[in-house]
Order: sequence, then structure tokens, then C-alpha cells
Amino acid sequence: MKNKILIITFLAAVVALFFAFDLDRFLTLEYLKNSRQEFQFFYDQNPFLTVFSFFLVYVLVVGVNLPGATVLGLAGGALFGFTVGVLTISFASTIGATLACFFSRYLFRDYVQRKFGDRLEKVNQGIEEEGAFYLFTMRLIPAIPFVVINLVMGLTPIRLRTFYWVSQLGMLPGTMVYVNAGKELGQIDSLSGIVQPGVLISFVLLGGFPLVVKKVVGLVKMRRSV
Repeated sequence: MKNKILIITFLAAVVALFFAFDLDRFLTLEYLKNSRQEFQFFYDQNPFLTVFSFFLVYVLVVGVNLPGATVLGLAGGALFGFTVGVLTISFASTIGATLACFFSRYLFRDYVQRKFGDRLEKVNQGIEEEGAFYLFTMRLIPAIPFVVINLVMGLTPIRLRTFYWVSQLGMLPGTMVYVNAGKELGQIDSLSGIVQPGVLISFVLLGGFPLVVKKVVGLVKMRRSV
């Protein structure tokens, strides 16, 4: 009980400080766009420190369910480029998601299972049998909120290590799309830059990714049912 109180206090303090100091203003596209040159200069002078600091911030934002993860994903692509951006954000987002899952499980799972155990019996059974596939499918569908998956999965019997590696794989395609979009957006210096081929392709990928995923998931389900 004492540990739960400490965790709740920590989470509440982080959220309170975040909004009390209006830190969300730093996690907007407008702010990051206006500060791109300063960030780029600091990154050129201190590459490891910049990547490490960005990594920690991303883990904290995702782990505590603060707003701004999507903007950070685009910013990572604009600042670090595709390869470094994907590697950094892929691991940071997965670690943060696993922390969020752990917090949800540690704080709320016992209560939810006691309160709705009968209703969740079939869900728990399905997760135990095919939890990895269910999670992988949800990770591929952008329409399902990232935060919801982390919290809901914490209430199921899925193992944290399974949650981690499946999330790492399942979120990778989406991470690559967003980082690539951020890389292209970071190169725009004027309105004419919007019509550059790389930028247009990135926007097409962002818009078409959910449709492709839906088609792929549908085909996989059909094959599994045969």
C-alpha cells in the first residue's frame, strides 16, 4: 500500500508540475518550428546529450501519459534525421509505454479484476491465449489511442516482457512514418517547400498508413480463421 501511495504521489506531482509551469507550450509544432535553429545548434555541439535528454523526456511524457508524444515524434525526425530519430523514438516510446502499462497494472488491476472479474473472464482468457497477436494488431491501428492501449493492457494478464517486445515491433512502422514526416517538415523553410516530393510523399504515407494497416490486419485475420 505504501508503494502505491508513493507512485500515485509521484505521478500526481509530475502532472501537476507539468501543467502548473505550462510546460505543454514547449510541446507544440509552432514552438519546435520556431526553435529549430537553436535546437539544431545545440545538437551539433552536444549530440549525445541532446539525444539522451530527448530520450528521457519522451519516456517521461509517454510513461506518465502527458500530451505531446506525437509532436515529439515529428520533432525527433526534424532534429535527428530518420535513422537516429527512429532508433531513439522507437525505444523511448516502448519503454514509456511499458512504464504506463506497469503503473496501470500496479495501481488499478486488482480493483478492476475484483469489480468486473466475471465480465473480464473471456477477455483475460483471450489475452492469455493470443495476447501477443491482439496487442500487435492494436499497435498497428492508429485509430486506437496509444494511451488507451497502454492503460487497458495493464489490466490484463499479459506479461510485461511480452508487452514490451510486441509494442516495439508493432509501433515501429508508425514510428518510421511519423519520423520521416518530421524529417521532411524540418526541411521546409517557406511555403514553396510544402510541394517538394519528399514532403508530399510523407503526407501521403501519414494519410494512407491507417488504410494499409486495416487491409493487412483483415488479411491476417482471414488466414488465421481458415
